Amino acid sequence: MLDMDGTILDLAFDNFMWLHHVPERYAADNNIELDEARTRLYSKFREMQGQLEWYCLDHWSDFLGLDIAGLHREQNHRIDYLPGAKGFLRAVQEYDIRILMVTNSHKDTLEIKDEVTGVTEHFDGIYSSHTFGVPKESQKFWEALQQKEGFDPATTLFIDDTAHVLDSAHEYGVSMLVEITHPDTSEPEREIGKYPSVKGLRELL
Repeated sequence: MLDMDGTILDLAFDNFMWLHHVPERYAADNNIELDEARTRLYSKFREMQGQLEWYCLDHWSDFLGLDIAGLHREQNHRIDYLPGAKGFLRAVQEYDIRILMVTNSHKDTLEIKDEVTGVTEHFDGIYSSHTFGVPKESQKFWEALQQKEGFDPATTLFIDDTAHVLDSAHEYGVSMLVEITHPDTSEPEREIGKYPSVKGLRELL
């Protein structure tokens, strides 16, 4: 099981969108200073982080009065794989391993990114938290995924860049967990956390 953003695809795109592009458009549309827009939005982002709405483009479109999916498409040239991630996916497909994408990404975000990268073609199954109505941070997500896939937590490897998500998978009983420490190529590598970690997927080869 692999996460998408920050594990397969470069989180630099998402961070650019939410920390720069969306606040700039929000400031322009509301005729306020950019610093004020950032203060408002960053506070709301922190409040919502880890909840399903945080990952939902429809929620933010309604809340901010912006076409968030449209803003993503404006900048879709920034969407790309993390170094070595595409090669990793191709290599794993040579083995008798069921490969699942397990993401908090909203369906519109996934569609936009798939249009650019074709990422979904590498997977046997794709599961978004929006399908189940709960984020990966919730035990209910893993219960719903178990009902769909019938996976064995003892023989399942799950790779993600978010510690809270890995904590949730660990609590559910997923025994093999790997944390990505360089999910955003525009930022320095993160410090190693409590889980086995790699800078990127290609190190697993």
